[in-house]
Amino acid sequence: MLVFVKKSTIPRNKMAGNVVVCSIDSELQNQLKSFRFRRDVSCAAIIMKVNKENLTIILDEILEDTNAEEVRESLPDHQPRFVLLSYPLQHKDGRSSFPLCFIFSSPRDCKPELQMMYAGSKLSLVNQMELQNVFEIRELEELTEEWLTSKLVH
Repeated sequence: MLVFVKKSTIPRNKMAGNVVVCSIDSELQNQLKSFRFRRDVSCAAIIMKVNKENLTIILDEILEDTNAEEVRESLPDHQPRFVLLSYPLQHKDGRSSFPLCFIFSSPRDCKPELQMMYAGSKLSLVNQMELQNVFEIRELEELTEEWLTSKLVH
């Protein structure tokens, strides 16, 4: 039996055990830094996507004064996305906090090539942003206020 193997178009230096690791766009890096130190007390999100042409993570959308439902509606149902979310949290003792959450939306029916690009880039992105609250959703319906609160209240 004769088997044809398509030569990879991914540069050798971009491969890490067959998983593509994308770099972060410099403009996005600046936006992420300023987002991390924002003073607003409302819910806000930065939605990021992978640019397949140059293998970089770029800004998709910024949502200000938002909520979990609006974030969910901004996510495509057939493509992965990274979300950095500043979420206002009211504690039982009356305190307020604004934890940063990283949400990896990876719908079940998206292309395997895209899933690998995002999955291979996730850890690097989380480490660069020094985040502790890291979550993954496979179904967009999971992303609700109740779900977020349950994940953040320990």
